Amino acid sequence: MENEKTYLFDKPENVKRLLHILYGCCGLLFVLDFVIHRHVMHSWENLWGFYPLYGFVGCVVLVLVATWMRTFLMRPEDYYADEGKTELDKKSDAQIGEQNVDA
Repeated sequence: MENEKTYLFDKPENVKRLLHILYGCCGLLFVLDFVIHRHVMHSWENLWGFYPLYGFVGCVVLVLVATWMRTFLMRPEDYYADEGKTELDKKSDAQIGEQNVDA
């Protein structure tokens, strides 16, 4: 086990560095939002925090639509299990499955 290859994010300090870089980029973008002039098409894009709010609402709508779609796209767990099997194969599978290997 000593010869296992270590990867970049196996060390917690590297993960912390990456998170600090991410937080720094978020802070920089937040500050630049007040400094940089944006060329907007609609007046509501000038609202403070429009893009984060738009992204959050978009993600929530995406999750709600996916939950609704799950009701008619969901298939049973063994949907593909019986495909292409004959009645004889199904009977032999049932007999094999009845054995108790833990006894």
